Amino acid sequence: MSKLSNIIEDFIKRLLEDANSGIVEIQRNELAQYFDCAPSQINYVLTTRFTSDKGYYIESRRGGGGYIKIIKVNINSDKYIQNLILNIIGESITKSKAYDIIESFLEEGIITERECNIMKVVVSDRALDSANCDKNVVRADMLKNMLLVFLK
Repeated sequence: MSKLSNIIEDFIKRLLEDANSGIVEIQRNELAQYFDCAPSQINYVLTTRFTSDKGYYIESRRGGGGYIKIIKVNINSDKYIQNLILNIIGESITKSKAYDIIESFLEEGIITERECNIMKVVVSDRALDSANCDKNVVRADMLKNMLLVFLK
């Protein structure tokens, strides 16, 4: 099942790359027919692979003429960075979400592969083992500070 999820994700990412506006509108049922899968598989891919911490915004309208609009956010914009720091990272963040954010910066070419690996090590559970408080709070502070350095 994950292989199909990867294929659907790659397909949607190619659509976004081909769209000059960074916006793609799709119909879930049509996409499900194209990949010969259940519409819930499309939902799974959208909710796990195209999240705000990965630099995407999803709008959907249900009904017969319904659609799903996928917007690739410009992660270099001040508005996105402010939202990222205040709302997405906030006061606490899990390792998984932190990794998603770091990988989105790698995908956008804002950080190198080496910087990505260093950042992941810094916010890993293993690195935070000796923290005498909530790891997710410490992780959020560390991630926000690293991102501010890279985005200056």
